[in-house]
Order: sequence, then C-alpha cells, then structure tokens
Amino acid sequence: MANATSGMAVHDDCKLKFLELKAKRTYRFIVFKIEEKQKQVIVEKLGEPTKSYEDFTASLPADECRYAVYDFDFVTEENCQKSRIFFIAWSPDTSRVRSKMIYASSKDRFKRELDGIQVELQATDPTEIGLDVIRSRAS
Repeated sequence: MANATSGMAVHDDCKLKFLELKAKRTYRFIVFKIEEKQKQVIVEKLGEPTKSYEDFTASLPADECRYAVYDFDFVTEENCQKSRIFFIAWSPDTSRVRSKMIYASSKDRFKRELDGIQVELQATDPTEIGLDVIRSRAS
C-alpha cells in the first residue's frame, strides 16, 4: 500500500528481514534504499551478525540518503547484556535535495512498518552516528 504523501510502497522483504533481525538476530544491520522508479523501499544491504559498527557506517553511501536499522549490543552499568534496535535516517548534506525530500516524507510511514524500533536517529554526517552517540542514546 503506497503512502499518500510520498507515494512510496514498502517491499515485503523489508519487513521480513527486519523481523529476522529482531526475532532471530540473523543480521547486525540492514540498509534500506528508496527505489524511485519503482516507488518503493527495498533492502539494499544486510550485515551479518559478526559485522562491526564500523562495517555498518562504511556501508552508508557518502552522498546518498538511506534508512538503516542497527542492532546495538551493550552492557549496562549493572553489568546486564542488552540490545537496542536503532532506526537511522541517513541524509547527508551532499545528497540531492529531491532525494532528501523523498526520504524525509516517507520516513514516518516506513518506520511504522518496522515494529520494534527503540531509538531513532537522524544524521547528516558521520559524526552524528558515531559510536559514542549510539552508546549515549542506547542506555
């Protein structure tokens, strides 16, 4: 079902892969891309559970918008192992204005399709999604 404001549909694969990340921890991260010609959000990259946060940030294009989900594991001050699922709206300053507008107008609808997101971040450059930022937002 297309979104009235942006006309973007969400490919079923997006929801399936997200459920696998959430329930089975099959992936460490997923990068999603809007396919403008097909008017839908698709899965662009899947990160294996062994991939690091650096692998994840390296998979985001320097000058194109993307949505991404990252499963962040951490240890609390009480020494408890926890994880948080981050939704990251990646919109670098160098990306096309049209692209930024499409991603911005489709974000809320797409995010609603992914049930189980715990933290949302918007980033326009790599410093806004640095590991220290992720750590501070996770707890």
